[in-house]
Amino acid sequence: MDALSLGGALLGYSIRHHLLVYFAKRFVEALFVLFVIASATFLLLRIIPGGPFDRDKALPPEVIKNIEAKYNLDAPLYEQYFQYMAGLARGDLGESYKYIGRNVTTIIGEALPASFQLGFYSLILAFLVGIPLGVFAASKHNTWWDSLAMFGAISGVSLPNFLVGPILILIFCFSLDLLPPAFWEGPEYYILPVITLGLRPAAVIARLTRANVLDVISADYIRTAKAKGLGWPMVLFKHVLKNSLIPVLTFSGPLAAGILSGSFVIELIFNIPGIGKHFVESVSNRDYPLILGVTLVFSAMLVLANLIVDLLYSYFDPRIDLTK
Repeated sequence: MDALSLGGALLGYSIRHHLLVYFAKRFVEALFVLFVIASATFLLLRIIPGGPFDRDKALPPEVIKNIEAKYNLDAPLYEQYFQYMAGLARGDLGESYKYIGRNVTTIIGEALPASFQLGFYSLILAFLVGIPLGVFAASKHNTWWDSLAMFGAISGVSLPNFLVGPILILIFCFSLDLLPPAFWEGPEYYILPVITLGLRPAAVIARLTRANVLDVISADYIRTAKAKGLGWPMVLFKHVLKNSLIPVLTFSGPLAAGILSGSFVIELIFNIPGIGKHFVESVSNRDYPLILGVTLVFSAMLVLANLIVDLLYSYFDPRIDLTK
């Protein structure tokens, strides 16, 4: 092996080593964040007045006492906490108070695919609509096309999901009879929920993209690229878009986590059996294990999404070196 090959091998080893250290550091940070969230949520649920079985007025006090003993709710708070954290370390999220005999892990595992599908399709729709619309508006800056595109974006940001969903149902389900109004049983059932959930993120991405494209195209290096004779498509895809999407990436982390974990309102409107529906029901039922489980899943997705965004940062902006 010559000196050049040896140097390249050592450099590759160094980069891989630093990346492993980086991932290990982020993994430990993620575990710590999830531990803090689990502890804070556990304590907050116990501090709030009332208990999960207080609504069961018809049950005799002895029965409620036996139920609380079954779920260890009559034990001291610190004992409940250590018992829950020990179960969490084993991957056991506990048994639901409402769905008797069912583990929270199973409930979330059954509901997560529908929420994930809804979120994934909505996220794809948001990027496919938002980025081209923002670029189009920037390329037609100060024209009526620009005004029309931004009017649509502002309308998308302003309209709440709980209003857009019923309007779409009224138009496409009851007036035109083109699509089913509820459930999650096939592609035709996906269209309205995905549009409803993806509309607002698409509008936000469009506005962000337009603002950043306008900022980038006025930079000196873009004028230099044009002066060299590069066509607008080459300038746009090679120089403008790559540098304009960094703020969009910043927004994409929490956006992806929020969308992928399911929109509570959308799932209720369209009767989708996702994780959001369980979260709403668990809060109203004071189902502590289910609230904790859903909160941890959402937090884990947020942490993962932010990690992916950090990795993408280094691609779009080479000045950010993860190995240092």
